[in-house]
Amino acid sequence: MTTTVLRGGTVVDGTGAPGRVADVAVADGRILAVGSGLSGDTAIDATGCVVAPGFIDIHTHYDAQVFWDPALTPSCFHGVTTVVAGNCGFSIAPIRAEHRELMARTLENVEDMDVTALLEGVPWDFETFAEYLASVERRGIGLNYAAYVGHTPLRLFVMGSAAYERPATAEERAGMAAVLGEALDAGAAGFATSFAPTHRGADGKPVPSRLSERGELDDLLAVLTRRRRGVLAVAIGQEFNAADLYELQPKLGLPITYTALLTTPTGGHRRQLALADASDADVWPQVSPRPLTFSMSMTNPFVLNQNPVFAELLAGSLEQRRAAYADPAWRQRALAAWEGAGAIGTPRWQTYEIAESAAHPEAIGRRVTELGDDPLAVLLDLALDEPDLALRVRCILANDDEKGVAQLLTHPHTTLGLSDAGAHVGQLCDAVQATDLLGSWVRDRGLMPLEEAIRRLTSAQAKLFAIPDRGVVRPGAWADLVVFDPETIAPGPTRRVRDLPGGGERLTADRPSGIRHVLVNGMPIISDGVHDPAARPGQLLRSVTRL
Repeated sequence: MTTTVLRGGTVVDGTGAPGRVADVAVADGRILAVGSGLSGDTAIDATGCVVAPGFIDIHTHYDAQVFWDPALTPSCFHGVTTVVAGNCGFSIAPIRAEHRELMARTLENVEDMDVTALLEGVPWDFETFAEYLASVERRGIGLNYAAYVGHTPLRLFVMGSAAYERPATAEERAGMAAVLGEALDAGAAGFATSFAPTHRGADGKPVPSRLSERGELDDLLAVLTRRRRGVLAVAIGQEFNAADLYELQPKLGLPITYTALLTTPTGGHRRQLALADASDADVWPQVSPRPLTFSMSMTNPFVLNQNPVFAELLAGSLEQRRAAYADPAWRQRALAAWEGAGAIGTPRWQTYEIAESAAHPEAIGRRVTELGDDPLAVLLDLALDEPDLALRVRCILANDDEKGVAQLLTHPHTTLGLSDAGAHVGQLCDAVQATDLLGSWVRDRGLMPLEEAIRRLTSAQAKLFAIPDRGVVRPGAWADLVVFDPETIAPGPTRRVRDLPGGGERLTADRPSGIRHVLVNGMPIISDGVHDPAARPGQLLRSVTRL
């Protein structure tokens, strides 16, 4: 048995207890001892650094990327050692062969995933959720990996293409309940669903979960309660909102987490916090330390697709989109949709900034409100001057009120989430959530003690998902560890790379500051700041029955 000692660092153990200078001895994937003067076969010098549990990211979309990039970049660069995939109800299993392309086109619209990468990069040697987990495990993974089973593929598996068109029959509801039970028995991290109005899939249609009636949801949640396994994750909407979750949770008997709790100019986040303050239900809204910022192309403007007039174009060709953008009548319909009663997603035009333009380089870096009195007309006119409408614009949706974000991050009943790692890869890169929190909010702003921030990134997440022996530095726990310099830790730059199967591009952040070493189950994946892309020490984490 080979023993490695991390020597001389300040151990922040994930429980919230004060940090202390100590050695950490590791062998056979677990922590042997924490104390002074420990000896071993090899040593890692952690002097001047923090030694903490590896970070747990509970909101990722690595369901497909895990096959072509088992290192799970860029999360691995930022001290993350465990991820939960399948969020928002968009797992890629269960799946029938005839529905793979339909599911890929759904993920293209709703999560900005590359269809070619999905069809070419996933082996598709599975149909059931159990077979999917086995396929992931068989190939090896760089980080520990857990995954929800999603409502959208569950509906598609049982109902076929009708899942995109109508509510389920009683027989179909029973079929979905049976398949969900099998997935939970196989180790699914829980059940994830979406009612978010932003979630439009193939041809601009609402994703299948948004067509479910309350009876269908009740049947599926009853399976969770009977199995006493997993977590319920919900992307909330008008049909199933935050207040509903606080009422539901005591009956469900399992934790619920939902997305997203972000600051908005209308103050909706304060109303959601009031729900948490008024309840002791086991409900955990996900919060983020980062502004929700999208960089999108006008060939498929994800943020604007909340507008039903823009959504109509998702089923059409590029030529049809160009004709619509040029049509004054279409523009008026789009504006009217934002002005109507109950309108959602009205753009905050003052945040819209031109990010890339071949035809108008002089506009790069300028706000559309600076370029004309009619922001929509400015945006569409600039797009029409580009080949393939490939104007790229950057905008902020939410979470840019610093005081409000501080309140969300420190609230006792919120949890860190919404990194969206693996999704929206051409539009944002928030997989840097942990290094941003520790650098920008803990060190630079002094928002909370370092020990509390690490607790929220580690043991709090492990407790929520009932993941045993992770998220803490103590003897017997799995040796998921990150060694970082608290004086320099930061997300680093974001850049575009073209490394997807089929040659597609994505945003990544592979050069953070301050991350010195990362161990997963005792095996280094980062040593002295250098990542080993061939390392596969991760374990597939299956849910356990809660007592």
